[in-house]
Amino acid sequence: MRIVITGGAGFLGSRLAARLLEQGALTDVRGRQRDIRRIVLLDMMPSALSADPRLEVVVGDLHDPAVISRAVTADTDSVFHLAAVVSGQAEADFDIGMRVNLDATRNLLERCRTLSAPPRFVFTSSLAVFGGPVPDPVTDDAPVTPQASYGVQKLIGEHLVYDMTRKGFVDGRSLRLPTVTVRPGKPNKAASSFASSIIREPLAGVDAICPVAPTTRMWVQSPRTVIENLIIGHEAPATSFAHTRSVNVPGICVPVADMVAALRRVAGDAVADRVRWKYDPMIDRIVATWPSNFATVLGPALGMQADRTFEDIIRAYVADDMPKA
Repeated sequence: MRIVITGGAGFLGSRLAARLLEQGALTDVRGRQRDIRRIVLLDMMPSALSADPRLEVVVGDLHDPAVISRAVTADTDSVFHLAAVVSGQAEADFDIGMRVNLDATRNLLERCRTLSAPPRFVFTSSLAVFGGPVPDPVTDDAPVTPQASYGVQKLIGEHLVYDMTRKGFVDGRSLRLPTVTVRPGKPNKAASSFASSIIREPLAGVDAICPVAPTTRMWVQSPRTVIENLIIGHEAPATSFAHTRSVNVPGICVPVADMVAALRRVAGDAVADRVRWKYDPMIDRIVATWPSNFATVLGPALGMQADRTFEDIIRAYVADDMPKA
């Protein structure tokens, strides 16, 4: 199989590639289990993954059709579309959000529709497609009314994936991911970035700012579990879906205060006391539009899972990604 991962140099893209290399095989659009012979990492920057003869790196802009054609060749079997501008940046800069989150998605789908055989297409959407009045918990068939640009762009992408699937151009599935935490590295421009920094920075001996109220609830999942669910979403047969190709990925609902309390239980008072509360109205406004509790049915039916506790999420970060002294 030949697989393309957009955002392949990023944290989740690199992690997905490494997991696929370890697994060694995937199911193609005809339902056949096949060995992975090539994984193409498409991104604006080179990948830091170690050399593997099955890896190919393509550096370039998804807005450039020539770059997409170089990555998505005629023999491409599957595409994992992870590349995106994050929520806070998409809200602050409307043009770049539309260019990366919407235009690039359409460019990629347009390339896929020219292939002789439709590839499987996994689109990483977001819980941000929901907003406004929604049931608590949010059901799979709840109305999608995003309240920020990022959610709007992701929702349009979902509709494109569904329509291209209906037309037979791709075998698509859009996975609405929870907030992914704990991410390693430095904070980014995502409105949800604090959900990682209030764990990551204190564990590194650095103070961290929490910009929302302690009572703010979030729907979260660890990187480790997200990667497994991306693969499960890819492997699901087309017959598993009915009138939609969009899936609410399972997660756990955790108030921010409980995140800090879990950090206290795992790492002690001195670490947890490094979290400082400083309200930021812009971040709070975006996060407040996202639902925080879901009643997922289709995702678990496909085999997707949630983390057991937030303590488990912290321990997964310590084991997988925390810099070792």
